Amino acid sequence: MRHAPREVSLELRPQARFDLIDVADQLRVKLGDVLARFPRALYCSHHTTAGYLEQSLCARLRHSRERVNSFVQVFHRLFPSEADYQHDNLPLREELSAHQREREPRNAASHLTFIGSGLRNCATYANRPDLPVYFIDLDGVNHTERRLRRTTVVGYHQERIVEQIEFPVTVSRHSVDSINLKDPRLGLFEQLGHQIQHHGIASGRVDITLQPGERFAGLTVNEYETLLMRHDLSEVLRNPFRFMAEKGRHILQDPFAVPHKALNYAAFDVVHVFNELLDLLRISESKLEQLLARVTGGAASRFLRLRRTVQLPVTSSSNGLRAAIMQGRYQSPILLQWRAAERQSRRLRITLIEFE
Repeated sequence: MRHAPREVSLELRPQARFDLIDVADQLRVKLGDVLARFPRALYCSHHTTAGYLEQSLCARLRHSRERVNSFVQVFHRLFPSEADYQHDNLPLREELSAHQREREPRNAASHLTFIGSGLRNCATYANRPDLPVYFIDLDGVNHTERRLRRTTVVGYHQERIVEQIEFPVTVSRHSVDSINLKDPRLGLFEQLGHQIQHHGIASGRVDITLQPGERFAGLTVNEYETLLMRHDLSEVLRNPFRFMAEKGRHILQDPFAVPHKALNYAAFDVVHVFNELLDLLRISESKLEQLLARVTGGAASRFLRLRRTVQLPVTSSSNGLRAAIMQGRYQSPILLQWRAAERQSRRLRITLIEFE
C-alpha cells in the first residue's frame, strides 16, 4: 500500500555559530522511522544562513562530517567575518529600530558563504536511512544566544510534473544586478498561488530554473536586503576574492602582527583555496587549470557555486489552510547576473511538481 506524502518539522538548537546537525539522525531519535517507508525526501530550511548541500555533492564529500566541514570552511575563508561589509554597518540599516540594531547579528559573511558555497534552502534526497543529512548552520549563535532553527522534511514516493510555465523577468542595463523574484510587482508568486490552487496540489515543489540560453546568471534563495544585495554581493560577483584580499591588506598594514612569511597572505591563500577544493571534490589537475583560466580570464563568478535552479516547497499546513509555497520570514528567490543580459530580460522556466 502506497502512503500519502508525510511532512514533519523539527526545531534545532545549534551548538556553535558554525554547526553541522545530522537531521536524519535527529528524526530517528525524536520520531522513529516515520519516513523510512518513503524512497524520497525533501529537506527544507526556513533560514537564509542555514541550509543543505545537494546529495550529489555530499556523495563526492563521502558523506563525511569532516569533509563537509572543510568544504564550507573554504568559503568561510573567502568571506571572513571581520571584513568590511555594508550589511554589517548597522547605522545604515534604516529598516531596523534602535533596539533591533543592538540585537541584529553582523552576519553578512554567513549570507555570502551560503550563496557562494551553493547551500540550498531545499534539497531533494534519495532517502537513505544509513547516511547522514547535514543541516549546515552558518550563524547559529548570536552573541551568547543559541538561535532556534526550524527545518521541515517531506517524505514521498514519486514526483509528477503538473505544469511548466515560461516567465520573463526584466533586468537593468547594469552588468551586475540582483532581482527579488518575490517582489509583488513581478506577479510571479501571485501567479504561482493561483496555479497551485487550480491544480489542487497539496504537497509538492516549485522549481525555478534559468532557461538553457541564459548565461552569466544564477539563482539563490536568501534575504533580499538592500546593502547585502546591492553592495556586498555585487562586490563578490565582480571579484569573489575581494573580501579575502581585504583581510590580507589588514595584515600588510600591521606586518608585525604575523610572521614575515604571511605578508603575501592574500596571493597565496587564493592558491590554497583552489588546492583545498581540488582535494575535497577530487577534481583533476586539468579541470583545476581550466577553472583557474576562467577566473583569471575575468569570469571569476564561476568559481562560486551559484545555482541555475532553486526549489520552493508546497505544503498544506496542519490547521487545514489551503496549500501554498512554504518559506521562512526572510527567504526570497533571487536572480543574479554578472554580465548584462540581451534585451534586458532573463527567461525562467517554472515547473510545478506534485508529490505522490
